[in-house]
Amino acid sequence: MPTEKATFAAGCFWGVEAALRQIAGVLDAASGYTGGSTAHPSYREVCAGGTGHAEAVEVSFDSARVSYRELLRHFWQLHDPTTFNRQGPDTGEQYRSAIFYHTPEQQAEALASRAEMDRSGAFARPIVTQILPAGPFYRAEEYHQRYFEKNGLGACHAP
Repeated sequence: MPTEKATFAAGCFWGVEAALRQIAGVLDAASGYTGGSTAHPSYREVCAGGTGHAEAVEVSFDSARVSYRELLRHFWQLHDPTTFNRQGPDTGEQYRSAIFYHTPEQQAEALASRAEMDRSGAFARPIVTQILPAGPFYRAEEYHQRYFEKNGLGACHAP
């Protein structure tokens, strides 16, 4: 089974993780922090600002069952990629929209997908989603994992 990783930041990680888990071919999804400068940050440190991390979800997927392109399609539907450092009422650098690529192929697909979405007119404003190389991913505290599932909440499908 060809297992790959994908990492997405699209606001609060709880809803993003829950939604991505529902996709056939996704083997696992973990909430965590990436894109910053502090090693092993805590939720409190990330929320306070200054670490540079985004709340993100690292997805392990079977690329024979779901393509990276399909995951990107879901990513664009899960949030508003036109708001800088904000998703709904959540504001701050940790809530930015970003795709963290793991391979040159993912980088090319992410760039093409963003350009396609910008041209499509699906959003009234320009997309501000960052496309960055994946760096260290720090798994969030256990109470954040499968948060919606543990608390009897459905997946978030904004906007």
